[in-house]
Amino acid sequence: MFKDVRHRRALQRVKPGDGRALKRFRWWQSPSRALFYLRLRNDDGPQTVYAVDVRHQKHSSSSGKVIAHLYLDGRHHAESTVPAVFPVQGGTVEVRASTFGLKRCHYVTAEGAEYQLIPDPHSAEGRRARLDRSHPALSHWIGFVSVIVLVIGVVLLILQLAEQVTRAPEGVAQYVGTFTSPIDLAAWGNTVVGLCTVAASTERALRLRYHWLLDGGAG
Repeated sequence: MFKDVRHRRALQRVKPGDGRALKRFRWWQSPSRALFYLRLRNDDGPQTVYAVDVRHQKHSSSSGKVIAHLYLDGRHHAESTVPAVFPVQGGTVEVRASTFGLKRCHYVTAEGAEYQLIPDPHSAEGRRARLDRSHPALSHWIGFVSVIVLVIGVVLLILQLAEQVTRAPEGVAQYVGTFTSPIDLAAWGNTVVGLCTVAASTERALRLRYHWLLDGGAG
């Protein structure tokens, strides 16, 4: 029920487009732009091409909200703040963003089937997808390392928080005692761990992978 309410609210946020042409992806836009395509075949033969163009947070609207733009056959068709739900032929396109990129850009049919949109080959997401196709074993290990790095980051964060809470003047120490983390990192160590978790979450965002604990904790 709550999901249905959010879905209806997202549909209400959709605004009509202005018909401008879709700009091609440039290589220097990789850190700041995501571009995905959906190609659908009409019953009478011609193909319809949708494109979802998202500029990430630091390049978003003046309100600080990320805007997703929907193009139809190369022309600006609609726009919405994210999370966005765009009505399209045969279903909807759902777009959700995280701190590190997109965590969802899927075509959901009226029957409930879901298909991830295809990234532009020149985008960072497209290059990551090409690595997955050409070197699947390497891609698998990169993804595995990303998860391990994030798990380590979450464990260290939990240990540090537990130590701080139990050492607070009016904390829970009087009930459960104090806790001392078995791992004591120097400032530079925490910085390295932080940079590694950001890199790992960014890598996962390029594959539209997201977990509220792993990737959310890194943000």
